[in-house]
Amino acid sequence: MVVNIFFHYLSVCMRGLIMFIFIGATFHLCAQTGSETTTYDASYLEDQFYVGVTYNILLNKPNDVTQRNLSYGLHMGFLKDIPLNRKRTIAFGIGVGYAVNSDYTNLFANKSENGIEYSVLGENEDYKRNKLETHLVEFPLELRWRNSTASSYKFWRIYSGVKFGYVFEGRSKFVSDTQRTSFSNTDIREFQYGITLNFGYNTFNIHAYYALNSMFNDETSITNGEVIAMKPLRIGLIFYIL
Repeated sequence: MVVNIFFHYLSVCMRGLIMFIFIGATFHLCAQTGSETTTYDASYLEDQFYVGVTYNILLNKPNDVTQRNLSYGLHMGFLKDIPLNRKRTIAFGIGVGYAVNSDYTNLFANKSENGIEYSVLGENEDYKRNKLETHLVEFPLELRWRNSTASSYKFWRIYSGVKFGYVFEGRSKFVSDTQRTSFSNTDIREFQYGITLNFGYNTFNIHAYYALNSMFNDETSITNGEVIAMKPLRIGLIFYIL
């Protein structure tokens, strides 16, 4: 419960940060007047390509469900940088990308004639891998602040926003000494979205994504009737390339 409260306040704070940057950008634009004589490069853009890697933390896990191995995510894509002021330090970013996530847990999915059934693997059960793998087309939308110039490649940045994702392939995979299964999992929610925050200096930047809806469809449950309402929190590094 404490964890859920913490991430609820994290979500509220991130939304507040987005609003703060938006209000700041608005006042900054309104404060600009035609009396400015400084010349700025009206052609340069920032951070149009990105590559990131994350460690995936699953929140709201059902009872007895734990993460195993290293759950990770990889994402990359293109963002159109749309400056909002003459200095080009405030901008919108809108883009498209690809992501793959591998989440390792002891939540076992079994496909049968009755559909997909879920159960929790016990500690004494011997297996090598049990994971949920998703491939997504992502659509990030960012409000960007940076103190860059056309000649400076080392600068601070704070980019906050939302990211929408469409799962075009989701698979459940299980590997043990005696069994190997892999099938397309139709219980995975196709449309996923969450809030993002990217901040840092120069090359290395922290990336955080907090999902606002669950990974599975609302009616998906394990054998004891408990609904699977897991949400991912992804924290890692993001690298921007012009």
